[in-house]
Amino acid sequence: MESRKSLAAENKRCGKYNCAQAVLCAYSDLTGLTEETSKNVAHAFAAGMGTMEGTCGAIVGAGMVLGMVKKDKSVAMRDMRSVIQMFKERNGSIICKELKGIETKKVLRDCPDCVADACEFLEKVL
Repeated sequence: MESRKSLAAENKRCGKYNCAQAVLCAYSDLTGLTEETSKNVAHAFAAGMGTMEGTCGAIVGAGMVLGMVKKDKSVAMRDMRSVIQMFKERNGSIICKELKGIETKKVLRDCPDCVADACEFLEKVL
């Protein structure tokens, strides 16, 4: 499979997608969802699951893809742990407000880069 991380990052960068939508929509052919359905499913997972307090939307989007592609709970969970571990190793956190530096004023990673990373790691386990 050709990498989709650049496509997903550009989807986020253009402002028409939140992080979860950018990831989920990039793999719509694998999930069987239309782009519109993918965007609707992922609406509430923007800004760290809606509040910046939670998990980065790009990670959530990757988890949605894994669940739909793997179709096996234990396999999807195992692969999600791998994605999270790789993401944390590269970026230092999976929490939106920490990645954005809301409290520290030190940005760990910009959103398009988080999206690209989540896609890169997702593709490693797909």
